[in-house]
Amino acid sequence: MIVINSKTQNPKAQHSLPFEQYPAFLMDVLDGLGKSQKEIPCKYFYDERGSTLFTAICQTTEYYITRTELQLLNKLLPDISSRLGAQATVIEYGSGEGRKIRELLTALQSPRAYVPIDISAEILFDASRRLKKEFPNLSIYPLMADYTAQITLPEEISGSGRRLVFFPGSTISNFTPAEAGQFLRNIRQFLDPGDGFLIGVDLLKSPNRLHQAYNDYDGVTAEFNLNLLRRINRELDGNFKLHQFEHYAFFNPRYSRIEMHLVSLIDQVVKVGGYQFSFRTGETIHTENSYKYSVDRVIHIGRDSGFRHEQVWIDEEKLFSVHFLTAV
Repeated sequence: MIVINSKTQNPKAQHSLPFEQYPAFLMDVLDGLGKSQKEIPCKYFYDERGSTLFTAICQTTEYYITRTELQLLNKLLPDISSRLGAQATVIEYGSGEGRKIRELLTALQSPRAYVPIDISAEILFDASRRLKKEFPNLSIYPLMADYTAQITLPEEISGSGRRLVFFPGSTISNFTPAEAGQFLRNIRQFLDPGDGFLIGVDLLKSPNRLHQAYNDYDGVTAEFNLNLLRRINRELDGNFKLHQFEHYAFFNPRYSRIEMHLVSLIDQVVKVGGYQFSFRTGETIHTENSYKYSVDRVIHIGRDSGFRHEQVWIDEEKLFSVHFLTAV
C-alpha cells in the first residue's frame, strides 16, 4: 500500500495557490535577498521542473556523481543486504524519482517498508506510485517534508526489522560541516543501536574536474540554477528577467566546496512579493554549496554524531565514496 497521511498534501493543489500560501519559501527568499551577500536556500531548486532538470544533470557527461555511485552500489548492495537481514525498513532522504532505491530494494531480503522523503510533492507521489507497481508487497509511506528540519516518521513503520537510512547522491555536501553533523544527529534520534546509515559522499579532487561537473557543456546545470528565479516569479509574484542573470559555479579551495551563484549582468531592481531589491552589475545570489570530503572527515562527523563507521567503498578513479555506518 501507499499511505498519504495528514502530513502530506495533494501535489496537484499546490500550483494554484497564491504566494501567501508559501510563507516559508517567501520569508526565506525575502530574508536571503536582504543580506549583503544575497542567497537563497538550495532546497528551493526542487519544484517539479527543477527535479526534472536535476535528473537531466545526472545524465550529462560531465556529472560523474550519479553513474559512479550506481557502479559502487551494484558492488556493495549484497553486503548491505547480508548486514541488515530480512524485513528491513528503508528511509530515504531526498528520494526524487527513485532510481537508486530500486537497486537497493531489489537487493534486500523481503524489505518490510519504504519511506521516501522529498520536498517536491509531485515527484514524490508519482515515484511512489510507480515503485508500488514494481514492489507490490512493499508498504510505501511517502512523506513530503523538508528534511533539513527534524522529521517525524510515520507511526506505521514501528515494529520488527532493522532500519536503514539511505542518503545517496552526496546531498550531504549541501550542508556546511556543522549542519551535516546536526543532520546526522537528527537521524540518530530515531534509530536503534545497530540500525544502518548508507550515505554517498563526493570526494575532494581536481578543481578542474569539479568545475566541469557543475558547468556542463549543454548548459543543463545553468538552466537548473536559473529555474530558481522562474519559480520565484511564478509562486512569489517575482519579476526576475532570467536573461539578465547568468549561472556561475566555481571551486572555493578555502572551504573545499563548489559554490553556485546567479550573477546580475546589469544594474537592476527586482520585485518579489511586493518588496524591491537592487542589484549591481556583477552582484550575485549564492544558491548552493557543495562541500567535498575526505574519508577521514566522514568518519569523524559520523563518530561525533553517534555512528560507528563500518565500511567505505571508493571507485578506481577516487571520485566518489559510499559509506555504511551503524548507530551506537
